[in-house]
Amino acid sequence: MAFREVGVLEVKEVLRLSRDGVAKKRVARQLGLDVKTVRRYLELAGAVEAEAAGDLDAAVAAVVGRLGVNHGRPRSEHWEACRAQRGFIESHLSHGVRLTKIRRLLKRRGMHVSYATLNRFAIEELGFGRRAPTIPVADCGPGEEVQLDTGRVGWLRRDDAGHRRYFKAWIFTAVRSRHRFVYPVPEETTATAIEACEAAWGFFGGVFKVVIPDNTKTIVNEADPLEPKLNQDFLEYAQSRGFHIDPTRVRSPKDKARVERAVQPVREDCYGGEDLSSIEEALAHGIRWCLEEYGMRRHSTTQRRPREQFEAEERPALLPAPAEPYDIPAWSKPKVGPDQHAQVEKALYSLPRRYRGRKLDARADRHTVRFYERKVLVKTHPRVGPGQRQTDAADFPPEQAACALRDRGFFERRAAEHGEHVGLFAKRLLDGPLPWTRMRQVFALLSLVRRYGAPRVDQACALALNAEMLSVHRLRRLLEIAPVSTPTSPARVIPIARYLRPPEQYRLSLVLRERPTKGDPV
Repeated sequence: MAFREVGVLEVKEVLRLSRDGVAKKRVARQLGLDVKTVRRYLELAGAVEAEAAGDLDAAVAAVVGRLGVNHGRPRSEHWEACRAQRGFIESHLSHGVRLTKIRRLLKRRGMHVSYATLNRFAIEELGFGRRAPTIPVADCGPGEEVQLDTGRVGWLRRDDAGHRRYFKAWIFTAVRSRHRFVYPVPEETTATAIEACEAAWGFFGGVFKVVIPDNTKTIVNEADPLEPKLNQDFLEYAQSRGFHIDPTRVRSPKDKARVERAVQPVREDCYGGEDLSSIEEALAHGIRWCLEEYGMRRHSTTQRRPREQFEAEERPALLPAPAEPYDIPAWSKPKVGPDQHAQVEKALYSLPRRYRGRKLDARADRHTVRFYERKVLVKTHPRVGPGQRQTDAADFPPEQAACALRDRGFFERRAAEHGEHVGLFAKRLLDGPLPWTRMRQVFALLSLVRRYGAPRVDQACALALNAEMLSVHRLRRLLEIAPVSTPTSPARVIPIARYLRPPEQYRLSLVLRERPTKGDPV
Protein backbone atom coordinates (compact mmCIF):
# COMPACT_ATOMS: atom_id res chain seq x y z
CA MET A 1 0.00 0.00 0.00
CA ALA A 2 1.38 3.40 -0.96
CA PHE A 3 1.60 6.10 1.67
CA ARG A 4 2.63 9.69 1.82
CA GLU A 5 5.77 10.42 3.82
CA VAL A 6 5.39 13.35 6.18
CA GLY A 7 8.39 15.57 6.86
CA VAL A 8 9.60 17.05 10.13
CA LEU A 9 8.26 20.48 9.27
CA GLU A 10 4.72 19.10 8.85
CA VAL A 11 4.98 17.23 12.18
CA LYS A 12 6.12 20.44 13.86
CA GLU A 13 3.27 22.39 12.27
CA VAL A 14 0.72 19.81 13.48
CA LEU A 15 1.96 20.11 17.06
CA ARG A 16 2.17 23.91 16.93
CA LEU A 17 -1.40 24.36 15.59
CA SER A 18 -2.73 21.85 18.07
CA ARG A 19 -1.13 23.76 20.96
CA ASP A 20 -2.78 26.92 19.64
CA GLY A 21 -6.21 25.21 19.96
CA VAL A 22 -6.90 24.44 16.29
CA ALA A 23 -9.18 21.45 15.75
CA LYS A 24 -7.82 18.23 14.27
CA LYS A 25 -9.99 18.35 11.14
CA ARG A 26 -8.99 21.94 10.43
CA VAL A 27 -5.32 21.04 10.92
CA ALA A 28 -5.69 18.11 8.53
CA ARG A 29 -7.51 20.28 6.00
CA GLN A 30 -4.93 23.07 6.25
CA LEU A 31 -1.91 20.75 5.87
CA GLY A 32 -3.49 18.34 3.43
CA LEU A 33 -3.21 15.36 5.79
CA ASP A 34 -5.55 12.66 6.85
CA VAL A 35 -7.31 13.15 10.18
CA LYS A 36 -6.07 9.76 11.36
CA THR A 37 -2.46 10.87 10.70
CA VAL A 38 -2.98 14.07 12.71
CA ARG A 39 -4.62 12.09 15.55
CA ARG A 40 -1.69 9.64 15.60
CA TYR A 41 0.87 12.48 15.80
CA LEU A 42 -0.99 14.09 18.64
CA GLU A 43 -1.22 10.79 20.52
CA LEU A 44 2.58 10.33 20.21
CA ALA A 45 3.10 13.95 21.30
CA GLY A 46 0.96 13.34 24.39
CA ALA A 47 3.03 10.25 25.22
CA VAL A 48 6.32 12.19 25.07
CA GLU A 49 5.02 15.36 26.69
CA ALA A 50 6.87 14.55 29.89
CA GLU A 51 10.14 14.11 28.00
CA ALA A 52 9.70 17.34 26.06
CA ALA A 53 8.84 19.39 29.15
CA GLY A 54 6.93 21.94 27.08
CA ASP A 55 9.70 22.35 24.46
CA LEU A 56 8.23 22.21 20.95
CA ASP A 57 11.47 21.19 19.23
CA ALA A 58 12.09 18.42 21.76
CA ALA A 59 8.52 17.18 21.26
CA VAL A 60 8.97 17.12 17.48
CA ALA A 61 12.23 15.18 17.80
CA ALA A 62 10.63 12.68 20.13
CA VAL A 63 7.65 12.17 17.80
CA VAL A 64 9.87 11.67 14.77
CA GLY A 65 11.94 9.21 16.76
CA ARG A 66 8.86 7.24 17.73
CA LEU A 67 7.66 7.20 14.13
CA GLY A 68 10.95 5.67 13.01
CA VAL A 69 10.94 7.54 9.72
CA ASN A 70 13.88 6.57 7.50
CA HIS A 71 14.74 9.41 5.16
CA GLY A 72 17.58 7.49 3.45
CA ARG A 73 17.23 5.47 0.32
CA PRO A 74 17.05 1.67 0.66
CA ARG A 75 20.30 -0.26 0.39
CA SER A 76 20.96 -2.53 -2.56
CA GLU A 77 21.73 -6.23 -2.43
CA HIS A 78 25.40 -5.48 -3.09
CA TRP A 79 25.49 -3.43 0.12
CA GLU A 80 24.08 -6.36 2.04
CA ALA A 81 26.69 -8.62 0.41
CA CYS A 82 29.40 -6.23 1.69
CA ARG A 83 27.92 -6.49 5.15
CA ALA A 84 28.17 -10.24 4.93
CA GLN A 85 31.89 -9.88 4.10
CA ARG A 86 32.49 -7.15 6.71
CA GLY A 87 35.10 -9.10 8.66
CA PHE A 88 37.05 -10.01 5.52
CA ILE A 89 37.10 -6.40 4.28
CA GLU A 90 37.96 -4.94 7.69
CA SER A 91 40.81 -7.41 8.24
CA HIS A 92 42.50 -6.55 4.93
CA LEU A 93 42.07 -2.82 5.46
CA SER A 94 43.78 -3.06 8.84
CA HIS A 95 46.79 -4.71 7.15
CA GLY A 96 47.14 -1.87 4.63
CA VAL A 97 45.67 -3.65 1.59
CA ARG A 98 44.36 -1.25 -1.03
CA LEU A 99 40.60 -1.14 -1.59
CA THR A 100 41.00 -1.98 -5.28
CA LYS A 101 42.87 -5.13 -4.30
CA ILE A 102 40.17 -6.06 -1.79
CA ARG A 103 37.59 -5.76 -4.59
CA ARG A 104 39.58 -8.24 -6.70
CA LEU A 105 39.85 -10.62 -3.72
CA LEU A 106 36.07 -10.44 -3.23
CA LYS A 107 35.63 -11.23 -6.91
CA ARG A 108 37.66 -14.42 -6.44
CA ARG A 109 35.26 -15.41 -3.67
CA GLY A 110 32.33 -15.02 -6.04
CA MET A 111 31.18 -11.58 -4.91
CA HIS A 112 30.86 -9.04 -7.71
CA VAL A 113 30.48 -5.49 -6.38
CA SER A 114 31.29 -2.14 -7.93
CA TYR A 115 34.13 -0.08 -6.54
CA ALA A 116 31.79 2.83 -5.79
CA THR A 117 29.56 0.63 -3.58
CA LEU A 118 32.59 -0.93 -1.86
CA ASN A 119 34.11 2.50 -1.29
CA ARG A 120 30.90 3.92 0.22
CA PHE A 121 30.54 0.85 2.45
CA ALA A 122 34.14 1.14 3.67
CA ILE A 123 33.73 4.84 4.43
CA GLU A 124 30.36 4.67 6.20
CA GLU A 125 30.66 1.31 7.96
CA LEU A 126 34.42 0.91 8.56
CA GLY A 127 35.67 4.50 8.70
CA PHE A 128 37.93 4.06 5.66
CA GLY A 129 39.83 7.23 4.72
CA ARG A 130 38.31 9.12 7.61
CA ARG A 131 40.77 11.64 9.02
CA ALA A 132 40.86 13.42 12.33
CA PRO A 133 38.62 16.46 12.50
CA THR A 134 40.32 19.72 11.56
CA ILE A 135 40.39 22.28 14.37
CA PRO A 136 41.20 25.81 13.20
CA VAL A 137 43.85 27.52 15.29
CA ALA A 138 42.89 30.93 16.56
CA ASP A 139 44.69 33.88 15.00
CA CYS A 140 47.35 35.63 17.02
CA GLY A 141 47.21 39.19 18.24
CA PRO A 142 47.98 42.12 15.95
CA GLY A 143 51.63 42.37 14.98
CA GLU A 144 52.67 39.16 16.72
CA GLU A 145 53.41 36.56 14.01
CA VAL A 146 54.63 36.60 10.46
CA GLN A 147 55.11 33.39 8.46
CA LEU A 148 58.04 32.96 6.08
CA ASP A 149 58.35 30.72 3.05
CA THR A 150 60.63 30.52 0.03
CA GLY A 151 60.56 28.93 -3.40
CA ARG A 152 61.19 29.39 -7.12
CA VAL A 153 58.78 31.99 -8.46
CA GLY A 154 59.92 33.24 -11.87
CA TRP A 155 62.41 33.59 -14.72
CA LEU A 156 64.48 36.50 -15.93
CA ARG A 157 64.80 37.58 -19.52
CA ARG A 158 67.39 35.77 -21.64
CA ASP A 159 70.80 37.44 -21.71
CA ASP A 160 72.95 38.13 -24.77
CA ALA A 161 74.25 34.55 -24.71
CA GLY A 162 70.70 33.18 -24.77
CA HIS A 163 70.78 31.91 -21.20
CA ARG A 164 67.74 32.19 -18.98
CA ARG A 165 68.05 32.31 -15.22
CA TYR A 166 65.34 31.66 -12.64
CA PHE A 167 64.99 33.47 -9.31
CA LYS A 168 63.53 32.63 -5.93
CA ALA A 169 61.68 34.77 -3.41
CA TRP A 170 61.28 35.10 0.35
CA ILE A 171 57.55 35.51 1.05
CA PHE A 172 56.36 37.15 4.30
CA THR A 173 52.69 36.78 5.30
CA ALA A 174 51.22 38.50 8.34
CA VAL A 175 49.16 35.89 10.19
CA ARG A 176 46.32 38.14 11.29
CA SER A 177 45.76 40.40 8.28
CA ARG A 178 47.33 38.14 5.57
CA HIS A 179 49.21 41.16 4.23
CA ARG A 180 52.12 39.94 2.13
CA PHE A 181 55.62 41.02 1.09
CA VAL A 182 57.69 39.38 -1.66
CA TYR A 183 61.49 39.74 -1.83
CA PRO A 184 63.06 38.10 -4.92
CA VAL A 185 66.66 36.83 -4.64
CA PRO A 186 69.00 35.01 -7.05
CA GLU A 187 69.75 32.25 -4.54
CA GLU A 188 68.59 31.07 -1.13
CA THR A 189 71.27 31.79 1.51
CA THR A 190 71.42 33.02 5.08
CA ALA A 191 72.66 36.39 3.85
CA THR A 192 69.69 36.80 1.48
CA ALA A 193 67.33 35.72 4.28
CA ILE A 194 68.69 38.51 6.49
CA GLU A 195 68.47 40.99 3.59
CA ALA A 196 64.85 39.93 2.99
CA CYS A 197 63.99 40.43 6.67
CA GLU A 198 65.55 43.90 6.64
CA ALA A 199 63.51 44.79 3.54
CA ALA A 200 60.35 43.32 5.09
CA TRP A 201 60.68 45.42 8.26
CA GLY A 202 60.95 48.49 6.07
CA PHE A 203 57.93 47.43 4.01
CA PHE A 204 55.74 46.67 7.02
CA GLY A 205 57.03 49.64 9.03
CA GLY A 206 58.14 47.56 12.02
CA VAL A 207 59.30 44.18 13.29
CA PHE A 208 56.96 41.29 14.13
CA LYS A 209 57.48 39.58 17.48
CA VAL A 210 57.64 36.01 16.08
CA VAL A 211 58.90 34.73 12.72
CA ILE A 212 57.65 31.26 11.70
CA PRO A 213 59.91 29.82 8.96
CA ASP A 214 59.95 26.37 7.45
CA ASN A 215 62.96 24.09 7.90
CA THR A 216 65.17 25.69 5.28
CA LYS A 217 68.87 25.02 5.86
CA THR A 218 69.63 28.73 5.65
CA ILE A 219 67.78 29.28 8.96
CA VAL A 220 67.51 25.86 10.65
CA ASN A 221 70.67 23.74 10.74
CA GLU A 222 69.01 20.70 12.31
CA ALA A 223 65.23 20.24 12.37
CA ASP A 224 63.68 18.87 15.53
CA PRO A 225 60.08 19.17 16.80
CA LEU A 226 61.28 19.99 20.33
CA GLU A 227 64.72 21.60 20.13
CA PRO A 228 65.63 22.72 16.60
CA LYS A 229 69.19 23.98 16.12
CA LEU A 230 69.14 27.35 14.40
CA ASN A 231 71.71 28.88 12.11
CA GLN A 232 74.15 30.93 14.18
CA ASP A 233 74.14 33.92 11.82
CA PHE A 234 70.34 34.16 11.67
CA LEU A 235 69.99 33.61 15.42
CA GLU A 236 72.38 36.49 16.08
CA TYR A 237 70.37 38.64 13.70
CA ALA A 238 67.11 37.74 15.49
CA GLN A 239 68.68 38.74 18.81
CA SER A 240 69.78 42.09 17.43
CA ARG A 241 66.31 42.88 16.02
CA GLY A 242 64.39 41.51 19.02
CA PHE A 243 62.15 38.85 17.45
CA HIS A 244 61.79 35.13 18.19
CA ILE A 245 62.10 32.20 15.76
CA ASP A 246 59.52 29.39 15.88
CA PRO A 247 60.34 26.84 13.12
CA THR A 248 57.67 24.43 11.97
CA ARG A 249 57.96 20.66 12.16
CA VAL A 250 59.17 18.64 9.22
CA ARG A 251 56.38 17.76 6.75
CA SER A 252 53.73 19.45 8.93
CA PRO A 253 51.97 22.01 6.73
CA LYS A 254 49.37 22.62 9.42
CA ASP A 255 52.04 24.41 11.48
CA LYS A 256 52.27 27.04 8.72
CA ALA A 257 49.04 26.60 6.81
CA ARG A 258 48.45 30.23 5.91
CA VAL A 259 51.67 30.56 3.95
CA GLU A 260 52.20 26.96 2.81
CA ARG A 261 50.61 27.68 -0.57
CA ALA A 262 51.96 31.22 -0.90
CA VAL A 263 54.62 30.24 -3.46
CA GLN A 264 52.09 29.11 -6.08
CA PRO A 265 50.00 32.32 -6.18
CA VAL A 266 53.14 34.45 -6.14
CA ARG A 267 54.58 32.44 -9.04
CA GLU A 268 51.36 32.45 -11.06
CA ASP A 269 49.62 35.69 -10.12
CA CYS A 270 52.57 37.98 -9.42
CA TYR A 271 55.33 36.87 -11.81
CA GLY A 272 53.40 34.72 -14.26
CA GLY A 273 53.71 36.07 -17.82
CA GLU A 274 56.00 38.94 -16.78
CA ASP A 275 59.09 39.86 -18.82
CA LEU A 276 61.68 40.88 -16.21
CA SER A 277 65.31 41.67 -16.93
CA SER A 278 66.81 41.92 -13.42
CA ILE A 279 66.22 41.16 -9.76
CA GLU A 280 65.71 44.86 -9.07
CA GLU A 281 62.89 44.99 -11.61
CA ALA A 282 61.36 41.85 -10.08
CA LEU A 283 61.51 43.49 -6.62
CA ALA A 284 59.75 46.63 -7.81
CA HIS A 285 57.06 44.57 -9.52
CA GLY A 286 56.59 42.41 -6.40
CA ILE A 287 56.12 45.45 -4.14
CA ARG A 288 53.58 46.94 -6.55
CA TRP A 289 51.71 43.62 -6.67
CA CYS A 290 51.63 43.34 -2.86
CA LEU A 291 50.32 46.89 -2.37
CA GLU A 292 47.97 47.44 -5.30
CA GLU A 293 46.73 44.01 -6.35
CA TYR A 294 47.00 41.38 -3.62
CA GLY A 295 46.80 43.88 -0.77
CA MET A 296 43.57 45.44 -2.10
CA ARG A 297 41.88 42.13 -2.97
CA ARG A 298 39.27 40.89 -0.47
CA HIS A 299 40.58 37.81 1.33
CA SER A 300 38.31 34.75 1.24
CA THR A 301 38.87 33.95 4.94
CA THR A 302 38.96 37.33 6.67
CA GLN A 303 36.59 38.97 4.12
CA ARG A 304 38.73 42.09 4.41
CA ARG A 305 41.42 43.68 2.27
CA PRO A 306 44.80 42.62 3.72
CA ARG A 307 46.44 46.02 3.33
CA GLU A 308 43.58 47.91 4.96
CA GLN A 309 43.36 45.47 7.87
CA PHE A 310 47.12 45.61 8.37
CA GLU A 311 47.19 49.40 8.42
CA ALA A 312 44.30 49.53 10.87
CA GLU A 313 45.25 46.77 13.31
CA GLU A 314 48.79 45.47 12.95
CA ARG A 315 51.07 48.35 12.03
CA PRO A 316 50.57 50.20 15.37
CA ALA A 317 51.40 46.97 17.30
CA LEU A 318 54.73 46.22 15.59
CA LEU A 319 58.10 46.64 17.22
CA PRO A 320 60.05 49.72 16.09
CA ALA A 321 61.71 49.38 12.71
CA PRO A 322 65.55 49.26 12.78
CA ALA A 323 67.17 52.67 12.40
CA GLU A 324 70.52 51.43 11.03
CA PRO A 325 71.25 48.68 8.49
CA TYR A 326 72.36 45.38 9.94
CA ASP A 327 76.01 44.42 9.59
CA ILE A 328 75.86 40.83 8.37
CA PRO A 329 78.75 38.88 9.97
CA ALA A 330 80.75 36.21 8.19
CA TRP A 331 81.48 33.08 10.23
CA SER A 332 84.34 30.76 9.36
CA LYS A 333 86.55 28.13 10.99
CA PRO A 334 90.19 28.97 10.16
CA LYS A 335 93.25 27.06 11.32
CA VAL A 336 96.06 28.87 13.12
CA GLY A 337 99.28 28.35 11.20
CA PRO A 338 102.85 27.90 12.48
CA ASP A 339 103.38 31.66 12.20
CA GLN A 340 100.49 32.18 14.71
CA HIS A 341 98.25 33.79 12.07
CA ALA A 342 94.80 32.71 10.88
CA GLN A 343 93.19 33.75 7.60
CA VAL A 344 89.74 35.35 7.68
CA GLU A 345 88.23 36.89 4.54
CA LYS A 346 91.63 36.79 2.80
CA ALA A 347 93.39 38.70 5.58
CA LEU A 348 95.76 37.43 8.31
CA TYR A 349 95.29 37.96 12.05
CA SER A 350 97.67 36.96 14.85
CA LEU A 351 96.75 34.76 17.81
CA PRO A 352 98.58 33.69 20.99
CA ARG A 353 101.22 30.97 20.74
CA ARG A 354 99.15 28.28 22.50
CA TYR A 355 96.58 28.23 19.64
CA ARG A 356 99.04 27.17 16.92
CA GLY A 357 97.65 24.25 14.89
CA ARG A 358 94.10 24.62 16.27
CA LYS A 359 90.87 25.45 14.46
CA LEU A 360 88.94 28.37 15.91
CA ASP A 361 85.55 29.94 15.14
CA ALA A 362 85.98 33.37 13.56
CA ARG A 363 83.31 36.07 13.26
CA ALA A 364 84.05 38.95 10.92
CA ASP A 365 81.79 41.99 10.69
CA ARG A 366 82.33 45.40 9.18
CA HIS A 367 84.72 46.67 11.88
CA THR A 368 86.06 43.77 13.96
CA VAL A 369 87.17 40.14 13.73
CA ARG A 370 86.60 37.92 16.78
CA PHE A 371 88.04 34.46 17.41
CA TYR A 372 86.27 31.91 19.63
CA GLU A 373 87.29 28.54 21.02
CA ARG A 374 84.27 26.54 22.20
CA LYS A 375 82.20 29.73 22.30
CA VAL A 376 84.80 31.50 24.49
CA LEU A 377 86.26 34.72 23.08
CA VAL A 378 90.05 34.42 22.78
CA LYS A 379 91.06 37.36 20.54
CA THR A 380 89.65 40.51 18.95
CA HIS A 381 91.24 42.41 16.06
CA PRO A 382 90.20 45.44 14.03
CA ARG A 383 89.29 44.26 10.55
CA VAL A 384 91.70 44.92 7.69
CA GLY A 385 91.31 44.55 3.95
CA PRO A 386 92.11 41.48 1.87
CA GLY A 387 95.81 40.78 1.56
CA GLN A 388 96.71 42.75 4.70
CA ARG A 389 98.04 41.52 8.03
CA GLN A 390 97.00 42.50 11.56
CA THR A 391 99.64 41.46 14.15
CA ASP A 392 99.51 42.00 17.89
CA ALA A 393 103.00 42.01 19.45
CA ALA A 394 101.60 40.66 22.72
CA ASP A 395 100.84 37.36 20.98
CA PHE A 396 104.53 36.61 20.36
CA PRO A 397 107.67 36.24 22.54
CA PRO A 398 109.55 39.57 22.75
CA GLU A 399 112.32 38.54 20.33
CA GLN A 400 109.88 37.22 17.73
CA ALA A 401 107.63 40.26 18.08
CA ALA A 402 110.59 42.59 17.55
CA CYS A 403 111.60 40.67 14.43
CA ALA A 404 108.05 40.57 13.09
CA LEU A 405 107.54 44.30 13.69
CA ARG A 406 111.14 45.31 12.81
CA ASP A 407 111.60 47.06 16.12
CA ARG A 408 115.25 48.32 16.16
CA GLY A 409 114.79 49.95 19.54
CA PHE A 410 114.18 46.58 21.19
CA PHE A 411 117.56 45.22 20.05
CA GLU A 412 119.33 48.42 21.00
CA ARG A 413 117.92 48.15 24.51
CA ARG A 414 118.81 44.45 24.66
CA ALA A 415 122.44 45.24 23.68
CA ALA A 416 122.64 48.07 26.23
CA GLU A 417 121.75 45.61 29.00
CA HIS A 418 125.17 43.93 28.50
CA GLY A 419 127.20 47.10 28.77
CA GLU A 420 127.29 50.74 27.80
CA HIS A 421 129.75 50.26 24.96
CA VAL A 422 127.88 47.20 23.64
CA GLY A 423 124.72 49.34 23.38
CA LEU A 424 126.61 52.15 21.64
CA PHE A 425 128.19 49.66 19.21
CA ALA A 426 124.72 48.24 18.33
CA LYS A 427 123.28 51.73 17.90
CA ARG A 428 126.14 52.72 15.57
CA LEU A 429 125.54 49.54 13.57
CA LEU A 430 121.86 50.37 13.01
CA ASP A 431 122.39 54.03 12.16
CA GLY A 432 121.59 54.64 8.53
CA PRO A 433 118.72 54.76 6.06
CA LEU A 434 118.17 50.98 6.03
CA PRO A 435 118.63 49.75 9.61
CA TRP A 436 116.78 46.49 9.02
CA THR A 437 119.37 45.33 6.50
CA ARG A 438 122.04 45.40 9.26
CA MET A 439 119.94 43.67 11.93
CA ARG A 440 121.83 40.40 11.49
CA GLN A 441 125.03 42.14 12.63
CA VAL A 442 123.25 42.97 15.90
CA PHE A 443 122.26 39.32 16.25
CA ALA A 444 125.94 38.35 15.79
CA LEU A 445 126.98 40.94 18.41
CA LEU A 446 124.57 39.45 20.97
CA SER A 447 125.90 35.97 20.19
CA LEU A 448 129.44 37.22 21.04
CA VAL A 449 128.12 38.34 24.41
CA ARG A 450 126.76 34.89 25.11
CA ARG A 451 130.07 33.28 24.02
CA TYR A 452 132.75 35.53 25.58
CA GLY A 453 130.81 37.22 28.35
CA ALA A 454 129.54 40.76 28.71
CA PRO A 455 132.68 42.32 30.33
CA ARG A 456 135.08 41.19 27.58
CA VAL A 457 132.73 42.18 24.78
CA ASP A 458 132.04 45.57 26.38
CA GLN A 459 135.82 46.18 26.67
CA ALA A 460 136.36 45.11 23.06
CA CYS A 461 133.48 47.35 21.89
CA ALA A 462 135.10 50.31 23.69
CA LEU A 463 138.37 49.72 21.84
CA ALA A 464 136.51 49.32 18.52
CA LEU A 465 134.53 52.52 19.01
CA ASN A 466 137.69 54.47 19.82
CA ALA A 467 139.23 53.16 16.60
CA GLU A 468 135.95 53.78 14.73
CA MET A 469 135.86 50.16 13.71
CA LEU A 470 132.29 48.90 13.09
CA SER A 471 132.84 45.35 11.89
CA VAL A 472 131.51 42.42 13.84
CA HIS A 473 133.93 40.07 12.13
CA ARG A 474 136.95 42.14 13.26
CA LEU A 475 135.40 42.44 16.72
CA ARG A 476 135.22 38.65 16.92
CA ARG A 477 138.87 38.41 15.80
CA LEU A 478 139.83 40.89 18.49
CA LEU A 479 138.13 38.79 21.13
CA GLU A 480 139.84 35.64 19.87
CA ILE A 481 143.42 36.99 19.98
CA ALA A 482 143.09 39.22 23.06
CA PRO A 483 144.90 37.81 26.13
CA VAL A 484 142.66 36.48 28.79
CA SER A 485 143.78 37.60 32.24
CA THR A 486 143.10 34.89 34.71
CA PRO A 487 143.14 35.91 38.36
CA THR A 488 145.75 34.19 40.58
CA SER A 489 144.21 31.87 43.07
CA PRO A 490 145.35 32.17 46.72
CA ALA A 491 147.46 29.45 48.39
CA ARG A 492 145.48 26.47 49.33
CA VAL A 493 145.47 25.94 53.10
CA ILE A 494 144.58 22.54 54.41
CA PRO A 495 142.54 22.90 57.57
CA ILE A 496 143.62 21.07 60.71
CA ALA A 497 141.84 17.81 61.12
CA ARG A 498 139.64 17.45 64.11
CA TYR A 499 140.94 14.06 65.28
CA LEU A 500 144.62 14.37 64.33
CA ARG A 501 146.92 11.96 66.33
CA PRO A 502 150.65 12.34 66.98
CA PRO A 503 153.02 10.44 64.61
CA GLU A 504 154.37 8.27 67.49
CA GLN A 505 151.12 6.37 67.44
CA TYR A 506 151.81 5.30 63.88
CA ARG A 507 155.33 3.97 64.65
CA LEU A 508 155.28 0.21 64.91
CA SER A 509 158.26 -1.86 66.18
CA LEU A 510 159.65 -4.27 63.65
CA VAL A 511 159.54 -7.87 65.01
CA LEU A 512 161.40 -10.51 63.05
CA ARG A 513 159.94 -13.95 63.30
CA GLU A 514 161.85 -17.06 62.30
CA ARG A 515 160.51 -18.83 59.23
CA PRO A 516 159.48 -22.35 60.17
CA THR A 517 161.48 -25.15 58.70
CA LYS A 518 160.06 -27.90 56.68
CA GLY A 519 158.38 -30.46 58.84
CA ASP A 520 157.91 -28.25 61.89
CA PRO A 521 154.42 -27.85 63.08
CA VAL A 522 152.94 -24.48 62.43
